Amino acid sequence: MSHGAQQLERLKTFSDGVFAIAITLLVIEVHVPRLDTLDDAAYLAALMHLLPSFMGFVLSFLTIGALWIAHHRLFGVLDSYEPRLMWPNMLLLMVIAFMPFATALMSSNPLARVPEVFYSATLLAAGLLQWLLFQLALRPGRIRPGVPPEEVSAMRWRALTLPTAATAALLAAPHMPGNNNFLLLTIPVLARVYVAIGRRLALRRMNAAMAD
Repeated sequence: MSHGAQQLERLKTFSDGVFAIAITLLVIEVHVPRLDTLDDAAYLAALMHLLPSFMGFVLSFLTIGALWIAHHRLFGVLDSYEPRLMWPNMLLLMVIAFMPFATALMSSNPLARVPEVFYSATLLAAGLLQWLLFQLALRPGRIRPGVPPEEVSAMRWRALTLPTAATAALLAAPHMPGNNNFLLLTIPVLARVYVAIGRRLALRRMNAAMAD
């Protein structure tokens, strides 16, 4: 293994560790109810009280999972290590590590404006940093041979998915706190739309180049 490949592998391994820890810490903020009773109704009521925490856990788990999948996909197409990626990647990991706190704040204060704005802003920060990382990484000369240009373009455009959804949730948070999180459910649809746009534009550029 070359020195560059070794450095790239170290960066990937460190990043995977941060993602794994952050996604695991989410469940720690879901506190187990401890009741001095055997009454079924009391336990059901306690579990219902934790419903916002369960929803926050699922939402953030899927979001961090999607960020990790995108991160994994990105590093899978890189050909060699690039020192300029260190700090953008580190800043992204910082926000990922912060996600359990933002999730707990939002989940513990359902329907409150400030926690919802704070949570959406955290997601937006993660999305923008991921987008920046993708733009820096997916430059000519850094991608391994054999990766189709349309796939590279699709990855660049897909990186706009979380910033778009998080911006919508952030703008809606002051007006419809709590319900604004439903806008994050558009992420799978947005991803498909952006991927289609990226591939179409790349194919159009390739066809235009061939015609010339």
